[in-house]
Amino acid sequence: MQAAPLTSTAAIAALAALAQESRLAVFRLLVQAGPDGMAATKIAEALAIAPSSLSFHLKELAHANLVTASKAGRSIIYAANYPGMHGLLAFLTENCCAGASCCVTDPTLPKDITT
Repeated sequence: MQAAPLTSTAAIAALAALAQESRLAVFRLLVQAGPDGMAATKIAEALAIAPSSLSFHLKELAHANLVTASKAGRSIIYAANYPGMHGLLAFLTENCCAGASCCVTDPTLPKDITT
């Protein structure tokens, strides 16, 4: 099932949520964790973020449709919302290279580009 295309407003909300160091770190960690996600306590430990701060950051990421939360016993498991992530990427690359073949799917691109 494919999600509806993102609106500019939804894309701006997602980008704004990721434009903060702790939220970006949380999102990247959850992407790495895969679809099973991680308990909030494990995220806090891995990133050395206070639980109260982490709760705020997770709420912002969930509001931007980038993470999901599910209850597992007494824990809440957070996972990257892959359809939401792919929707944002599709929005950003919608008209990439004017329809010509381009480097977006080029496996030779470096994984981490820093400037």
